[in-house]
Amino acid sequence: MASIFDTIRNAAGDRDLSINWYKKKVADLSNKISAARLMRGGKTRKAPQYNKLYFFRYDPKLKQFLKYYDTFPLVMPIQSAPGGFLGINFHYLPVPLRMRLLETLDRRGFKGDYSKLKNIREVKPCIKHYLRRQFVSGFLELEEDDYAPAIFMPVAQFRKASASQVWRDSRRMI
Repeated sequence: MASIFDTIRNAAGDRDLSINWYKKKVADLSNKISAARLMRGGKTRKAPQYNKLYFFRYDPKLKQFLKYYDTFPLVMPIQSAPGGFLGINFHYLPVPLRMRLLETLDRRGFKGDYSKLKNIREVKPCIKHYLRRQFVSGFLELEEDDYAPAIFMPVAQFRKASASQVWRDSRRMI
């Protein structure tokens, strides 16, 4: 079975397409996009590598103390941290800011740790500490060509607050 990403990649062919094209294509497929289908349609890894983008299922250890959290994050791990890693969860930003952050990281050729990210405004609300023991699934590694479509996928699974509330709070932090 072809994954959602295969469907989008095949539609794009070898062309370098605009962000609006990806946004429309993901919107056209939105009834077929779900966290479960994404995980079933791709190959997962046991552990992530730094500076790549992943979907995975997560159950926060201290969720009772969190204002809200995402159980299906879209994360770029950036450095190790006690018991796991620090990562950028793109779901904490509304789509236009996700794209801006992804383009900024790409333009700067980001490879490194949090200290090199501190001056990027959009990063602040997205940095999260993920603990190894709280991973509920493997890591669905995305190919670089799939980063843009993934940014638009409506698969965030926030608990205790709506996505719009999370995004409002994130905008205030920026």
